[in-house]
Amino acid sequence: MNVGLYQSASALSALERWQDTVSQNITSSQTTGYRKRTVNFATETAGELRANPRARFGGEGTLPVQFPRSLSGINFKFGETQPTRREFDVAIQGPGFFEIQRPDGSRVYTRSGEFRMQPDRTLVTSSGDQVLSEAGAPIILLPNGGNLVINQDGTLFQGTTALGKIAVKNFPDTARLRPIAGGFFVPLDGTPAPETVDNPELLQGYLEASNVTPLREMVDLVLISRAYEANQKMIQTVEQQIQKSLEALG
Repeated sequence: MNVGLYQSASALSALERWQDTVSQNITSSQTTGYRKRTVNFATETAGELRANPRARFGGEGTLPVQFPRSLSGINFKFGETQPTRREFDVAIQGPGFFEIQRPDGSRVYTRSGEFRMQPDRTLVTSSGDQVLSEAGAPIILLPNGGNLVINQDGTLFQGTTALGKIAVKNFPDTARLRPIAGGFFVPLDGTPAPETVDNPELLQGYLEASNVTPLREMVDLVLISRAYEANQKMIQTVEQQIQKSLEALG
């Protein structure tokens, strides 16, 4: 068994995963509230090599064999707040997520405050899912109630009538959030229920951009390409050495 060959193959697999992640970040860099996907690298021990032919495995004279592996994650650093001047757009300043109810009754969480009003005057996301109030109910606007005003704490007004308060929830450990389609996050099984942010800071007429820096991602693509080529050359070199050994042995 040629360990170097397998190590380089493992490195190629990890680099391909990193490339897929970077490509996704670049594609979604203009998506409101998108959180950057990350890939971290570590090594994993898989067996031993005997530096001394007489050494016993697990004892002195052996060396651990390390293989690279990749670990996926999400960067929850805040994105830049951008003005839109649209009545239903809301950005969260600081920690927290909007609580959203999907048609099947499940609840998901997002940083995207790109809301709109349905014909039945319910406040929904751009995908049509209901925005929930702190009371856990959909937010319904009044007919002929005037312009919507959203205070910094999330309280909604039409004229002098309070319609409720937009729910802003937070998770103590964001590492336990799993991304799903639509820019939403759901907690993993066994995750404690989210806590209500007591004093949220919301901005009406603004949206939070993604936290992806496209230029940084492009630089990473160059690094991936170079590392991939280096590992390919290592594999080719090992294969040539194997072929020469076979020819020498007849």
